[in-house]
Amino acid sequence: MPRDLADELPLRSRTSRRWAEAALADPLALLDDHAHLERKAAANALALWTRAPVELDDDAHATWTRVLASVARDEAEHLALVLRVLARRGGVPSRRHRNAYAAALHRHVRTGAGRDEVVDHLLVCALIEARSCERFEALAAAATDEELRALFHGLCASERGHHRVFLELAAAVAGPEAVRARFDALLGLEALDLAAQPPGPRVHAGEPR
Repeated sequence: MPRDLADELPLRSRTSRRWAEAALADPLALLDDHAHLERKAAANALALWTRAPVELDDDAHATWTRVLASVARDEAEHLALVLRVLARRGGVPSRRHRNAYAAALHRHVRTGAGRDEVVDHLLVCALIEARSCERFEALAAAATDEELRALFHGLCASERGHHRVFLELAAAVAGPEAVRARFDALLGLEALDLAAQPPGPRVHAGEPR
């Protein structure tokens, strides 16, 4: 995978400190949203585990399953960590959760397109991990609460690593150049989708009005 894509966060927009301060003003709601995002990330990795393209040889398929199992394990551990912080603060996870940002991104997936559909799912996961990393960095920088600062700072490296992993899996399926072109198009759409989100104490909320 080209280093400029795999090692960096080539997002087309950046989160303001004002957004982070607004999100941190309601930590229980923010942590509840965060917990659901970790749950969904684990579920998505496990769903992709069974979707390895038939073109992959045995070694590539073994890598595919091993890597996605590792991502799912990481996300489940993050879920447990966030739930502990939420519980220590007297919060409980909500029964229902919607992430309009992720739903908007998934609408760009080329459904019914075989290998290209799988590549798009991987790239959407890469986008979500990249944006989550960028948001956690903003939250860690703005947090005055030491526990929250440590939580968000501690998750940044993992999110960045998952971003890289999904790009590498996509490149193994479609090749680096095709992935570069498709990811470039999706980056622009991601910035628009994020900007369209309403504000609120959510990891993928829009900027305060």
